[in-house]
This record gives sequence, structure tokens and C-alpha cells, in this order.
Amino acid sequence: MRPVTALLVLTNLPNRPTAQALATELVEARLAACVSIMAPCHSLYRWQGVVETAEEIPLLIKTTSERYADLEAAIRSRHPYDLPELIALPIVGGLPDYLAWVASETRSTG
Repeated sequence: MRPVTALLVLTNLPNRPTAQALATELVEARLAACVSIMAPCHSLYRWQGVVETAEEIPLLIKTTSERYADLEAAIRSRHPYDLPELIALPIVGGLPDYLAWVASETRSTG
């Protein structure tokens, strides 16, 4: 059995209601132990050859490597952007009890 690695997954949503709805779905489905909905940020990026700007709501999603594929599928199917930012970073250190909680809260019940 492969060891479970805690992950911090980043994505951005276009507004707070959409961010809240996605965060709720991810936690209720046990794909995330916790989702932190951050303050709006100003993003500047090139999209289809044009420099764009947008106000976005960043999400910090705490999950595990075991649940990442299902989390990614859920975000892709619900995200309003054609190409959502979706970045997963391994958590290489942290409070052991917190990381155990993340693993416990994202365990599949089915």
C-alpha cells in the first residue's frame, strides 16, 4: 500500500458564491478535509493570446494523494472556467495531529 501524502491544492473561482458552493461540495464528499476561502485577489494572465485581468477568489484545499484524482475530477466537472488553475503541492511537514486529521476526514466511506 502506497503511503498517504497530504496535499495543498490551489484553485481560483470567479466569485464568492461559486467558491462557497464548490468548497461545500468538496468537504461534504470527503474529497477535502478543509477548504479555506481566501479574500479576493487580482489575477493578471495571458489567455488565448490576450493579457487579461480578473478578480478571483482563491481556495486552499487540504486533501490527500489518495483522494486527489477524485478531487480533480470533481473540480473539473464543476468549475466554470474552460481551463481552471489546479495545482497540487505535497505537504512535506506539519503538525502530525493535523495531518492525521486531514487523512481521516478524506477517507472514502464507500
